[in-house]
Amino acid sequence: MKGSSTEADVRIDLAAAYRLCAERGWDDTIYTHLSAMVPGEPGSYLINPFGARFDEITASSLVKVDSRGTVIDGSGRPVNPTGFTIHGAVHRARLDAACVIHLHAPWGLALSMLPEGLLATSQFAMRFHGRLGRHAYEGLALGPDEERRLVANLGQLDGLILDHHGTLTVGRTVAEAWMLMYLLERAAQAQLVAMAAAGGRVRAVPDAVAAATYRQWVGDGSEMDGDLEWPALLRGLDRTAPGFRD
Repeated sequence: MKGSSTEADVRIDLAAAYRLCAERGWDDTIYTHLSAMVPGEPGSYLINPFGARFDEITASSLVKVDSRGTVIDGSGRPVNPTGFTIHGAVHRARLDAACVIHLHAPWGLALSMLPEGLLATSQFAMRFHGRLGRHAYEGLALGPDEERRLVANLGQLDGLILDHHGTLTVGRTVAEAWMLMYLLERAAQAQLVAMAAAGGRVRAVPDAVAAATYRQWVGDGSEMDGDLEWPALLRGLDRTAPGFRD
């Protein structure tokens, strides 16, 4: 899966990503967002309408906005401009980030409170060796100065831990961004469960082993996370939540 070629394709993939998050309990009532670039329309993005739950999102309900969160599709549907602030900043800085996912998912949020962050304690975590940044908590507001710091902390990495806030991943496709969030949430869960069971004492692999495992995982870069998994995930959704394509 080398990227969705049309707006219709992206709408289906993004709606599916919202539904898959909802099925796993990663949503936060009507808050947090997944956004995706519109192919062939530089500066245009798709995002959820404000007030909708993740399990209500369909391909046609997604709203087209510019990088500042202003609705540009003439629909008049509401969006949460402040909710798009992080997404817009990342999209503007990372033209390769076709999809940006920011969640307050349970394990990622708990991970964001740990001073040591993500450790190389599981195979899931090793996918992020040297690929996960960190952004300090500065309160609810995200002004231009913090936008610049957040973008600098992300750099060319695959994601961020947002201290005391949650997690963020980016991908060249919706599938890649979603799979990276899945792996990050699994890695956080494994680490936190182990820490709880062992009184905080966990054993990480040496950096050299983690680095080698990362190289094995990504290979030559010709195959992205999500290429193999995404069709299977969509088949599952077609059974459990077929309305996402509407």
